[in-house]
Amino acid sequence: MALFRHGGGRPGRTRRLPAVITAGVMAIAAVLIAPLVALLSAPWPAVADTPWLTVSDDGYLSISIPAASIEATVGPVSEVMVEGNFGPSFAWAEYGLTRRGDIWWGALGPLKPGLYSYQVTGDITKGLKDPTNASSVASRPLWSTFLVPGDSARLLADAPQGQGGKVETLAYQAGQQKRSALVWTPPGYSAKGRRPYPVLYLRSGAGQSASDWLDLGRARQILDNLSVRGSVEPMVVVIGDGAGPDGDKDLKDLRKAVADAYRVRHDREHQAIAGVAEGGTRALRAALTKPGDFAYAGSFSGLPTGGALSGGAGRDLRLLRLYTGNVTDPAYNATVRLTKALDRAGVGYEFDGVNPDAGANWTAWQENLIDFLPRLFRTVRDHGPSAGHGRMKGEFHPPAPGTTPTPFLSEGGFVTFETTTEFTDAKHVTVWANDAPGGSWLRVPMSRDGDRWRVTVGPLDPWFYYYQWIVDGVSVKDASNPAKVTSEPNWSHFLVPGERSRLLSDVPAGRGGKVESLTYPSTVANQDRTALVWTPPGYDPRRAEPYPVLYLQHGSGQSYTDWVEMGRAKQILDHEFLDGKLVPMVVVMGNGNVPDFTKELLDNIVPAARARYNVSGDPSRQALAGLSMGGVQTLGVLKAYPGRFAYVAAFSAWFGSGDGVDAEAINKGTKMLRLYVGDQTDFVQPFFLSSLPVLDGLGIHYEYDGVTPGPHGWDVWQKNLIDLAPRLFRR
Repeated sequence: MALFRHGGGRPGRTRRLPAVITAGVMAIAAVLIAPLVALLSAPWPAVADTPWLTVSDDGYLSISIPAASIEATVGPVSEVMVEGNFGPSFAWAEYGLTRRGDIWWGALGPLKPGLYSYQVTGDITKGLKDPTNASSVASRPLWSTFLVPGDSARLLADAPQGQGGKVETLAYQAGQQKRSALVWTPPGYSAKGRRPYPVLYLRSGAGQSASDWLDLGRARQILDNLSVRGSVEPMVVVIGDGAGPDGDKDLKDLRKAVADAYRVRHDREHQAIAGVAEGGTRALRAALTKPGDFAYAGSFSGLPTGGALSGGAGRDLRLLRLYTGNVTDPAYNATVRLTKALDRAGVGYEFDGVNPDAGANWTAWQENLIDFLPRLFRTVRDHGPSAGHGRMKGEFHPPAPGTTPTPFLSEGGFVTFETTTEFTDAKHVTVWANDAPGGSWLRVPMSRDGDRWRVTVGPLDPWFYYYQWIVDGVSVKDASNPAKVTSEPNWSHFLVPGERSRLLSDVPAGRGGKVESLTYPSTVANQDRTALVWTPPGYDPRRAEPYPVLYLQHGSGQSYTDWVEMGRAKQILDHEFLDGKLVPMVVVMGNGNVPDFTKELLDNIVPAARARYNVSGDPSRQALAGLSMGGVQTLGVLKAYPGRFAYVAAFSAWFGSGDGVDAEAINKGTKMLRLYVGDQTDFVQPFFLSSLPVLDGLGIHYEYDGVTPGPHGWDVWQKNLIDLAPRLFRR
């Protein structure tokens, strides 16, 4: 990313900037600066037909919902969330919104390309449909959908107008019941033509309807696009819902109705069947137990057993292809067992490999359909798994409930959370963690498992994660996790190891620096206060040359402990020192919760640090940095005392007014002024960007390396410290 400096051109906005705040911003991330509070608390204009949800070209979701619209539909609410498939592996998750004036608002992203479904919910149980989104899901009246475009989702977009096939409803009699199915016919299909078409029967799972294949599976778009490209044989596709009154009899009646109404082939060589979840199980049973009916079969997250494999079943199938998501897919273990049973029975099959990025959901099943369709009614050379899919490594079984502390980390970044038994009578339990795109916070519903609640999420990228339970709307700490956060007692945390998180992990014992407490009298707070101080490995209190020093500040709602407990400052500094990237320095993390931070810093924290540690008082050997409120405080010191600290940095903060600022003194006394901010999900970003013209107008030299991906949270600030620390005291 290009480095922007004053004089080298104004940093351009590479993305559209919605004026929204990250949903569910925690108290530890809140900024309580009076001007900002007043601005954010002011009424926001609301237009009735303004979309509640909008998506930028680069996949950022912006949410702005008028409170009056929600209250008019479901009554007064104290909490609003958008529920959707936003979670890891596209799992269903809850995204809490923040009330700002007359608007409930939030920002999430970047979302991967694909189809997303969602509903709006107040106070956990009061659901409502987004009236500004014309899309609908017939089986789920409260749901809406939106498509995030991208190369990997190009087959989910509408085909050019007039070039796709047609979808019709076919009514038929199944026993004593009247039933219906949806039928897609390919471009150019004519009931009066000479050539009959092969036919694919697509089955839905239990509790699903045939329309889900269209509304959520995007089957029509997939079929249209593949047909336009010539990637599939022309075929008729018949989409049925869950099992009828008699599954096998219903399928027989449906096949007869299709044969009567459409020009299709009747021989098995031109008959295929596939389905999702329980529909996949029924598809396999039909193909394996009735070898004269189907030559092609596919199971998308099916839950089969090996019971239908006796008597040479399935040996004449031209294609039997199995699909499963990752270990969060309930079909994963069933598929492991099925492949073993097929091997024992000598039944040939193909396995698409384990989808690493999706579980049992329509995102995975869309991919399955895209892979399956081009293999039907033709000869293909590629019989291997889809690109990026892996092999199964045996069944997945987290430890039995109550046998291990949580969270339990499994290979591949899968994490199992489990409550204690104290929530047996709870109605709704979620785990709230920074596992959304960019490090935003989602609530993933947990399921009751005996007298506990449990869920497995993932895969999570290697990084530092923090979480808490939300039990019937109440925040609760995971009592089985000893990790603590002093300023926010309900949070726990864990680390997913890997190269990406190496700098956040502990260094080998005895090789890192030390963190000590420094108690000092505060003339501002009129009490003794505490700071934490990191000294580098080999720190020598009698060294002839005093060490350079960085004063590192926390944000509002936090305290001096947060940079160590949540920011992983010790781990970052230890690693960068051992990597040879860090000038040996002392880092002082003080308590900035005072009405006059500048006085507290200069009259109390700095003198106390110099009295106890061998640190320099030379401005050229001193640095000051802070996040959010601490960043605003840092810039306030820069304005009031230019040149007192030669190195200055602000994370997710803003400069504010230029009135009375001595730009010449700042430029003369500052060797580096470096600014950081998160992406669109960092609610400070608009205020930060509005500060840049002020700096430019004053002629102040600064560095801005572009946005740091992530929200107003520790994911961003850890990256900022990783970038900043090696730059200090080198000029």
